[in-house]
Amino acid sequence: MRNLFLAAAAASMVVPVATATPAQARSTYYKGKIWKDSEGRYRCKRSNGTTGLIVGAAGGALVGRAIDTHGERATGTILGAAAGALLGRSIDRSRVRCR
Repeated sequence: MRNLFLAAAAASMVVPVATATPAQARSTYYKGKIWKDSEGRYRCKRSNGTTGLIVGAAGGALVGRAIDTHGERATGTILGAAAGALLGRSIDRSRVRCR
């Protein structure tokens, strides 16, 4: 069983991954976060907020656990993680400056 997992992990490292998005493939002009699509409009690449979501959830869970001091503290941890994830995602997505 261990050899099967090691073989699967090794095979996943060898498989090439396509990184071009459909918008980039259709673009006529591309420079960093801004590109001009095939219809002549300028587009801006935005972050999907995953990093902010993870960091916010971790921080919110810690804060929620510290605030909820009654009993098991699972409720405070879960609610803090949910609120932190939403706040972190919205902050991460709002940091786009394309001009």
